[in-house]
Order: sequence, then structure tokens, then C-alpha cells
Amino acid sequence: MPDFESSLLRGEDRLHLHHGPIDLLISAETDPAKDRLIAYRAAATRFGGLLEEIVSELPILKQRLANGPVAVTGRVARRMREAVRPHAAENFITPMAAVAGSVADEILEAITRSANVRRAYVNNGGDIAISLKGGQTYRTAIRMSCGAELARVAIEADQGIAGLATSGAGGRSFSLGAADSVTVFARSAAAADAAATLIANAVDLPGHPAISRRPAVELDPDTDLGDRMVVTRCGELADDEIREALSRGARLALGMAKSGLIVSAALYLKNASRLVGMREGLQTLEVQRGKYA
Repeated sequence: MPDFESSLLRGEDRLHLHHGPIDLLISAETDPAKDRLIAYRAAATRFGGLLEEIVSELPILKQRLANGPVAVTGRVARRMREAVRPHAAENFITPMAAVAGSVADEILEAITRSANVRRAYVNNGGDIAISLKGGQTYRTAIRMSCGAELARVAIEADQGIAGLATSGAGGRSFSLGAADSVTVFARSAAAADAAATLIANAVDLPGHPAISRRPAVELDPDTDLGDRMVVTRCGELADDEIREALSRGARLALGMAKSGLIVSAALYLKNASRLVGMREGLQTLEVQRGKYA
């Protein structure tokens, strides 16, 4: 028996894989259609033992990359390391910032290697790896951790997006910033995951009395953030303060977009939002409130 939970959903359309903190929802459309089950078997095969691989290198993966080389051997661990490497010189970041996206990328690769896939996604708790062939579209919603919908998004095959990830205060992980939500679109889910973490951290007003913080280690003794102050609550802010906090995050996101590290980012705080565009000549990802793009 496998050491994880696996089930086909809704007439074998989707696959659910669960083990410990990893919870994946997977969809694959293949040519021929019957090869979908081949793709799902490949996903389940790769999923077996994957959590143990990560846990075996956890002490190394919790180390700040800028402190020296992070020597890891597992495929997912290497994805995590490479996703945070471009950011390590100027930011506090550990490979753990890209763990969810890296898992999604790894399972998606197993799927696309096993069958002729027209359209597929691996959703790891909102961090999503995507594979689209010509003419295909992936539609999704951007939501806050409470489930409230912020926007709906349509991603086209020609936009160069293969992953998206969301970070912010009140999400699954701690945040150094006050953003309700930052969703990043990039060329892999791992890259989006790392970037979303940092951009969400940057949406902040340091020292503001309405923003409550606690040392991360008091909330989780096993956190990779140590005694860094994470946001636990963001109270009322004036409109100009909201704009300033969003501008801090948008400046960082724009620099990442210009460097090719991300494609786009959607930032949300209170009643305001910012959409960071792309490098010149690259089609802008449309994010609209209330309707599909």
C-alpha cells in the first residue's frame, strides 16, 4: 500500500494526492483521452516518497542561501534552491520559500513526460504548475486566505506562464508584510512561489501601530524565519498608507519583471490593488475583478 492518499474525482477527471502537509489537485487533458490515466499513474508514482525526500534535507533547506552554498541532492530540493537563488544576495530567503511551487512543478513534469498532454495543472494549495499547448487557456480565481474572491484570471498558452503562487498575511505561511494577497505569475511555480513570498513581505509599513507582529518562532518553533517579526494582524490604514504599502511591493515586483524573474504580479491590500505589468513587448496578463479576462 502507498504511504499517501490517492483518489480519482468526478468521473476520473481529476486526481487528488495527499500526504502530510502536501495536498494536490491534478487535472490532465491528453491525446488520446485514455492516456489521462497513464499521466495520473505517473503523478502518483512520483508522489510516493516525495515528502520523505524533502524532510531528509529539511535542516539544509531551512538555511539562508546567502550564508553559503546549499548542497542538496533531491530533485525537489534542487528546484527549491534554484528558485530562491536569484533573490538571495539582497533578501533574506531560504529554499523553503519555494517548497509548494517546487512540488507542483515536479509532479507536473512527471505528468508531461508520461503522455501527450494538451492542458494540465497541479494545484498545491493554491501554488499551481501549468502546462498549456497552443490554443489552450487556464482560468482561475485569486482568493484571500478566507476564501473571498479578489479577481479572476485567464492564462493563455502564448504568455510564457507555467506557474502561479500566492502569498500574504494570514495565508498558509508566515509573512513579513501586510498584504492581503500577492499572486505572482512566472515561468515555473517554484519561481512564482519564491517571488510571491518576497513581494508580499515588501507590502508593508514598518513600525506602523496598526500592524501587529510577533516573532515567527513563537508561533512555530520549527519555522525557517527564526525570530523575525511576522505580521499577525493589519488594522485600519489610511488610503495614502495603503497606496504606500502597495507601492513598496510593486517596485520590487516591477524589478523582478524587468529582470525576467516573473511575468506579472497582482497585489492586494484592504480596498486597493496593483497589477504589475511585463517587459516591453510581452503580452500583458489581464486580471479583472468580477469577470473572467
